[in-house]
Amino acid sequence: MKVLSVLLLTLLSFCVFAQFSDPSPWPEIRKKRIATLLPSALKASKVDAWLVICRENNNDPLASHVGCENAGQTAVFLFFHHKQKFHSMAFSPAGEATALNDVNLLNEVVAVDRNASAIHIAADFIREKNFSNIAINMSSKNAQADGISFTQYQQLTKALGETLSQRLTSSDEIIYQWLSIKLPEEIEIMRKAAALTAQWQIEAYSQITPGVTTDADVARFLKAKMREAGVRDGWAAEQNPNVNSGTDRGHSHATDKVIQPGDVIQTDFGIRVYDKWVTDIQRFAYVLKKNESQVPADIQGYWENAKQGRQAAFLAMKPGVKGIDVDAAQRKVMAETGSLPLMWSTGHPVGYVAHDTGPNLGGSSAVSVRPASQRLLAKGMTFAFDGFYSWLLADGQPKTISVEEMVQITDSGAEFLIPPQLDLVLIKSN
Repeated sequence: MKVLSVLLLTLLSFCVFAQFSDPSPWPEIRKKRIATLLPSALKASKVDAWLVICRENNNDPLASHVGCENAGQTAVFLFFHHKQKFHSMAFSPAGEATALNDVNLLNEVVAVDRNASAIHIAADFIREKNFSNIAINMSSKNAQADGISFTQYQQLTKALGETLSQRLTSSDEIIYQWLSIKLPEEIEIMRKAAALTAQWQIEAYSQITPGVTTDADVARFLKAKMREAGVRDGWAAEQNPNVNSGTDRGHSHATDKVIQPGDVIQTDFGIRVYDKWVTDIQRFAYVLKKNESQVPADIQGYWENAKQGRQAAFLAMKPGVKGIDVDAAQRKVMAETGSLPLMWSTGHPVGYVAHDTGPNLGGSSAVSVRPASQRLLAKGMTFAFDGFYSWLLADGQPKTISVEEMVQITDSGAEFLIPPQLDLVLIKSN
């Protein structure tokens, strides 16, 4: 029966990840995001124009979002409203400008002579339009909105002159409004990737031999699945997956600890598909002792407490609710069930990176509150979130169950991207 189950899981995995070998849908999705979501993001931010400077090798974090991922010499991308009409354009070195025109992503591409400066020509255009304010990717709060380098900023302000340079502002709000919302077709891609992420974790648990297999062995199994499928890590490769059968380690790498009977195993794992969308899901297992046929009452109770917290957070997630209030709903359950306090937020946006732009689901019991926790949830946002329960192991060290799942926000509330884990995965000891 076990062999048959593994074969069925493997077949299911193949059927899902085979879809990610197709040509990436990102070019068309990006075009739609620029045409449908970016205009409203500019309006909501009360910004006339948004300027992105691109270059080879050390490019802006949002280069692939605006179409300048293949920049060689410096190029300037500009998005603006003029006479009540949204317009997108690039000032690009000749040659590359031809390629940009072929992509048909922007309304206009201005070819810049190789001996000229795209920044100076863009500055002349801005001077002619006389924009009231111009957003640039300079931010102390969001790394995704902090792409302009110091030397690029120097070149831009020199080209604009003192008066126009005083109109420069951070693109923080534009990036927030634009990246925090995902199109329905993006959410469907994330849904399929989430199913694969969770399925591989279950398969990894089926490979464990208590007393022999290490946390690092489980991690290597998942790395092999990623290589076979041609997908990448959802976050820093050295810390993905984080397989932990011992005390809490936070965001960390899997170690050579040998998995033993009585261990609760946490696997925190994420993949990147089409080189664009990421997942972040945790699955938990319990290693039965030789005389056990089911989960001990105390561990089962901790599991049920964590699920209760997850459900409280899930029900709190609705359009118009603050992120901090979602965290508060989950913390209330933690307090009522006797969990140890924890430093981690209940959840975070997930999409283009594991910790994406959008409302933070935290802050209700923190010493300092992230500004993003005061932001409102909205339809089209996607989150990874946990239900927590933490207790002390026999050696006095803390252990936490954090039943992490992924959801999208709909008109009426949250919707799981895939069915949540309801029961601990049981691993038998020989």
